[in-house]
Amino acid sequence: MKIVDWKIYAPDLNSHVFVELITDEGPTGWGAAYSLKGQATGAFSWLKRFVVGENPLEIERVTEKLHQMTFWVGRGGAMTHAISAINIALWDVTGKALKQPVSVLLGGRRYRAVPAYGSALFLPLETLSERIHKMNALGFRAIKLGWEPFGRQGIAEDEDLIRTAQRAAAPGTTLMIDAGGSAPFWRLRFKDALERAKMLANYGVYWFEEALAPDDIEGYARLRDLSPVKISHGEVLTRRQSFIPYFRRGAMDIVQPDASKVGGLSEIRRIAWMAEEHGIDLVPHGWNTAVGVAADIHLVSTLSSRSYVEFNVGNELVEKIIDPPFRLDSDGNLPVPETPGLGINIDRDRLKHYEQTGFFTPTWDWDNQNAV
Repeated sequence: MKIVDWKIYAPDLNSHVFVELITDEGPTGWGAAYSLKGQATGAFSWLKRFVVGENPLEIERVTEKLHQMTFWVGRGGAMTHAISAINIALWDVTGKALKQPVSVLLGGRRYRAVPAYGSALFLPLETLSERIHKMNALGFRAIKLGWEPFGRQGIAEDEDLIRTAQRAAAPGTTLMIDAGGSAPFWRLRFKDALERAKMLANYGVYWFEEALAPDDIEGYARLRDLSPVKISHGEVLTRRQSFIPYFRRGAMDIVQPDASKVGGLSEIRRIAWMAEEHGIDLVPHGWNTAVGVAADIHLVSTLSSRSYVEFNVGNELVEKIIDPPFRLDSDGNLPVPETPGLGINIDRDRLKHYEQTGFFTPTWDWDNQNAV
């Protein structure tokens, strides 16, 4: 079997570029990159020469070749984002060729269904309670809320926000809070973050995400030691090597690499192994697409530690490009597909429709430095 071509779909005005690997024996594989659209498509065009003609069953060799070829042309950035999509697609096509789900290829699933949390922004505040009600009604027993205005106002105002969220959530709902410290020019420092961590503990929040700027390893190490709630971060890091200093310093309770950014399933699996050796749980960052959600479901089903799949509620690139769509079971879990590959059917016509209509998902307005 050989890869003979690929198709690129860019349905989002800003990000989330899809790749479909095409083989000479019929099976195709889907991957997706979480990156700015222009830089991702440019990376794909450069990488294609190293993919076409390869045997897709040789996942690790092909992927490592791509990593090695990008040492001089931007490894860790858009190139790694694009490699992520290619790697996920290799796992998908291999599963289809071998008639096995990706979870089996990854070493074997421990669970037939994995817990999921509904993920949403705090804004717009006027619909926050309504959206929390909706997520509970959909079956989510865990909900994460994030970004503005949390961490950009006084702690009293932040506490009012958490109180509102807790009152809106159904009894027994697990809440996670994401400050969004990867926003440009993040202002919270160690003591600000610790003060908020103590406040969040009073409301039973499970984890506090991106409390500090991504590069503040020492701050994160101190915060993890003193925080009464779990500290999580790592979504902006790419390549397994980037995580090693954080693991050695114990700078997180939960690490959150994104399979569609970090290097694909091969890379996130290796990160999970390293994290386990350091007593750190892995919960993948999944604010991306249906391809990322499917990859995360397979990965999480193989982990021995407590984990979740992030589900970006209301994102049509998660909810409306596959048939059948994802469905939570009565316990708030997502079933692990038992069909070959990722176990999802992508609607190509819908992707093309979004390309023509200019689909827009929430992202960061880099020019105005505001979440939109």
